[in-house]
Amino acid sequence: MGKLCVMISPAKKMRCLEEYPMEPGKPMFLDRTKKLMTYLQGLDRETIQGIWRCNDKITDLNRQRLKDMDLERLVTPAVLSYEGIQYQSMAPTVFEKAHLEYIGSHLFILSGFYGILRAFDGVAPYRLEMQARIAMEEDGRKVASLYDYWGSRLYDVLAQEADVIVNLASEEYSRAVKPWALPKKTRIVDCVFGQLEEKAGETKVRVKATAAKMARGAMVRYLAERQAEDVEQLKDFNLMGYGYREELSGEDRLVFVNKT
Repeated sequence: MGKLCVMISPAKKMRCLEEYPMEPGKPMFLDRTKKLMTYLQGLDRETIQGIWRCNDKITDLNRQRLKDMDLERLVTPAVLSYEGIQYQSMAPTVFEKAHLEYIGSHLFILSGFYGILRAFDGVAPYRLEMQARIAMEEDGRKVASLYDYWGSRLYDVLAQEADVIVNLASEEYSRAVKPWALPKKTRIVDCVFGQLEEKAGETKVRVKATAAKMARGAMVRYLAERQAEDVEQLKDFNLMGYGYREELSGEDRLVFVNKT
C-alpha cells in the first residue's frame, strides 16, 4: 500500500496571524514566487486589475499588499492563512496534535502564486488565481499563463510524495496537475460531492459550488481524524449528510451524494 496525499485549492480571502501553534515552513518554489512578485510589482494599476479581475477596493488592497510584501518574515502557516469556505469547514484551528501532524505530511495546497504548499508553509496574503493570464518572459520564451509557468513541477512534487493523490481541488487548480499525470505511476482519485437530479429520465449528479467546497474541507478533516492511508477509507465518509455511491463511481472517481 503506497502513501496517500491530498491536494486542495487555496482561497481568495486570507489573513495574517501573529501567533500560531507551529513555525512556518519555507515554500519549495519560493524563488519562482519571488519572480512572480517582481513581475506583478512592475505592472500598472489597470493591467494588474485586469489580471486580478476585481473591483477598485480589492485592487487597492492587494496593490498595497504587493508593495509591503515580505515573503520571508511576514508570513502565516498556509492552512491557517486561507479563510475560504473549504478552510472554515476543515476547521484546522481546532485540530488535535495528531491531526495537525497528519495534514503536515499529507496535505498539499495548490497556488497560482506559490505553486504548491505544504500545510504549514509560511505565506503572505496575495491575490493570483491559477487561471490568471500573465505576460512574462523566462529563458527567452514567452509565458502567457500560470499553467505554463509552473509546468510539471506541481505534479512532480506530488508524484514523489505519494502513490495516490486524492483530488479535492477545483477544476481550475487540478488542471495544473492532472495533464502531467503518468499512467500507472501516481494514481489521481477525484472526489465528487453533489445531489442526485432526474433529468429527461436520466439520473445525474449535480454539483453546487458552495456545498462542494464545504464537503472538501470536511473530507480533509475526516481523513486527518482517521489518519487515513488507504483510498478505500474515503468511501466511509459520512459527514454533512453525504454517502458514497458505488454505482455512480469509478476506479478513479468517487461520488458522494448528499442525502438530506
